[in-house]
Order: sequence, then structure tokens, then C-alpha cells
Amino acid sequence: MGGSRECAKLMVAIISPISVLLKLGCWNPVTGLNGSLTDRKLENNMRGVVLRVVTVLEEPFVMVSENVLGKPKKYQGFSIDVLEALATYLGFKYEIYVAPDHKYGSPQDDGSWNGLIGELVFKKADIGISALTITPDRENVVDFTTRYMDYSVGVLLRKAEKTVDMFACLAPFDLSLWACIAGTVLLVGLLVYLLNWLNPPRLQMGSMTSTTLYNSMWFVYGSFVQQGGEVPYTTLATRLMMGAWWLFALIVISSYTANLAAFLTITRIENSIQSLQDLSRQTDIPYGTVLDSAVYEHVRVKGMNPFERDSMYSQMWRMINRSNGSENNVLESTAGIQKVKYGNYAFVWDAAVLEYVAINDAECSFYTVGNTVADRGYGIALQHGSPYRDVFSQRDCREAVAPTHHAVRTGEMALSILDGVHLVFAGLTVDSWLGAEKDGDAYRNPDFSNFLISRDIN
Repeated sequence: MGGSRECAKLMVAIISPISVLLKLGCWNPVTGLNGSLTDRKLENNMRGVVLRVVTVLEEPFVMVSENVLGKPKKYQGFSIDVLEALATYLGFKYEIYVAPDHKYGSPQDDGSWNGLIGELVFKKADIGISALTITPDRENVVDFTTRYMDYSVGVLLRKAEKTVDMFACLAPFDLSLWACIAGTVLLVGLLVYLLNWLNPPRLQMGSMTSTTLYNSMWFVYGSFVQQGGEVPYTTLATRLMMGAWWLFALIVISSYTANLAAFLTITRIENSIQSLQDLSRQTDIPYGTVLDSAVYEHVRVKGMNPFERDSMYSQMWRMINRSNGSENNVLESTAGIQKVKYGNYAFVWDAAVLEYVAINDAECSFYTVGNTVADRGYGIALQHGSPYRDVFSQRDCREAVAPTHHAVRTGEMALSILDGVHLVFAGLTVDSWLGAEKDGDAYRNPDFSNFLISRDIN
């Protein structure tokens, strides 16, 4: 007689990449599944595995953090953060080394690959990680995980030379406007003096005031710079004129303050190149990239492929490919950065790397431009057919990337444009001391012929 099994109890398990059976849970017809099929059960399923990792030094993705003689080098960076997160989650250990030729990898004439990709193709390493972009050619020979960071092309350039004018504090207004303001102060001071001389105010019995041209000029100047002062003028005509003058001074000072704030906070340097289009249209500044790199191949394909041909990339490729690429290109990214710093050169490279270099430059001599559209990404490369690819890809590698904490430089504000004000203030201070000495002598030995024409009002 046929029959069936009752109260069957089944174990649900998976086989790890190292051929170990991992139990996920149990199932029976009464209670159903007792356990979870989520990827949390993948934790530590690579315990005991030691992976050989090949990398390429590239700030800020991979950097040497500690180099002690006789001990293995320690590394840090965005890519190392991803690797550490995966190692912690999956439980594997790794040994890391730098590619012997310090290249990411490109196909050679004989069909072989060099650099990091070559180490994987020849099975000298299990995985490769750095600022490694996912390209179709590389995907033909190695496997990639899902991208953990977006990639775009950028350009590193040197900032234009900045010259500071000692009297740049006068820049908010044109020289002719400053002359008009000075002439207006003198004119209004003269008019105020004449109005009070022709129509002196009536004061209470016994009071006395002296209306001099000097006092009128000083009062008008003080009100213009918003310092106020004693108001010795009480006639209606004078008050009407001063009311109009105060309104004029308010508008002028407010306009100057707004323009001066803009000059203090904005570095006005004319950089002629502000985009990849600007770079491709000019020929005064030569530019290039790392020879046989992903960027080199990206520009070549965009500039020569009839299906993807782009006029901007065509112009860029003509410059980059001069003398078969030997004239304007470099062998390593560090060499390109040095050429920008000390020569007339623009370096085309990964935007993330260039931004890091510009932000952390002690002399603030760089700026970057580039394409904000990310059409590629950075990924982890593995040997073709590697059993670890699916395990790595099940984890969202983006979660492991540390936030991009840009170095914040608390630079001094560019107040050098106020040097002229400091000099003027110093000169007036010295003049005041000399004037005080003369006033003391005049007080001790009065000479009324030195006074300006004045009129005593009783």
C-alpha cells in the first residue's frame, strides 16, 4: 500500500561560497517556516576565508595610513572602508598589496592585460579594489559587483594668479565717483557755512557759538560717515539742506557697504575655463590624462566611435592623442597633479579624486570643473566566474562608503584689500599728534591770525 510521511520536518539551508552548509531555518506542515530567509543569514558565511586583494594607490580611495618597517602596510580611504565593511559583515580576512606597475589595467597588443585587472586575469589576486571604474572591456575579462560610488570626468586646473591692490577698499566705487563725493562734501560744507553766515540763527541771550568754515566742513563730513556730532545750525534753510544731505549720505554709505561685503567674500579671479566645453575649445593650455587609463579610453571612445561621437570629445581627443598620446599624457595621476601645480597644464581625471586634491591643497592653488552627470560607477573587481560576486553584490556597497567629509580649512579672510585704510589711519594718527603739539603751542602763545574767517554770534 502506498503512504505519505506525516509530520515531516525539513531543514532549509544554503551552501556558502566555501561549500559550507548554512542552516537558515526549519519547516513543518503544522507551524510552517521557523526562521528567516533574509540576507542576514549570510553574515559570517565566509568565516575562515582569506582573500588576496590587489589595489592601486589613489587618494582618497586608497592611501597608506601606516608604514612600519618589517610590518604589513595599513591602508585607508573610501575603497578600504567598503572592503572593511564587507569583511566585517561576511567574516573573511584579506591580504592587500599594490599592483606592481601601479596601473588599473588596460589591454595590451598581445591580448593580455596589465595592472590591477591583469593580476585578476592571471589569478594572482582574488579581488581588486580602488578607484576602479566599471567599463565594458573590463567586464569581458573580470566580474564586477554593483557600483558603490558614482563616477564622472573632471578637470584639475591651477587658479589664475591673484594680485592684491593695497587700496582695493576703494574698488566698490569708481575713481570719478569718489571725486564727486569729495567735491560734494566740500560744496555742502561751503553752502552750510554761507547759509549761516548770511542768515545767522537767533540764540538766547548770553549764548555764543562760532560758525566757521572749518566747523561747517567737519559737521558735513561727520554726518556723511554717520558719526553725527553737535548740531550748531538751527535755521530752517540749513535744516532742509542737512536733511537732504543725510538722505544722500544714507544711500551712498549703504551702497558702499553692500559692494564692500561682496568684495570681501568673493575672490574675483578670472578663470577662463569653467567647463569641459571651455577646455575643448581652447588650445593655450595643453591637457591630458593617464595613458591607457579608463579616462583615456573614455575620451577615445566618445571622440572616435561613430555611434557615440561627440564634438567636444573629438576636440579633446585630438589634444590628448598628440604624438600618439606621449606629448600631453602622464603615466600616473600624481605626475599629472604636479604638472598642473608647477606648469601650464590641465589634468583630466576622476572628478572625485580631483576634488579631494583641490580641497586638501595647502596653498589653495587648484580648482576643478567637470561633468556632473555620472554615467559610470566604481566597483569591486573579481576573477571571472568568482563565487564571491553574488555574495558581495547582495550587500549594498554604498552603505559602506564613509561620508565625504571634506577638509574644512578655516582660512583667514582676505582683508588685505583694507591695507590702504590702515595706512590712511596711521597717517592721520601721526598728523593728529603733530596737530595736537601745534595746538598746544598755539594755546600757550595765541596767534589769532591763524584762525579761519569766522563770525561770532551773540
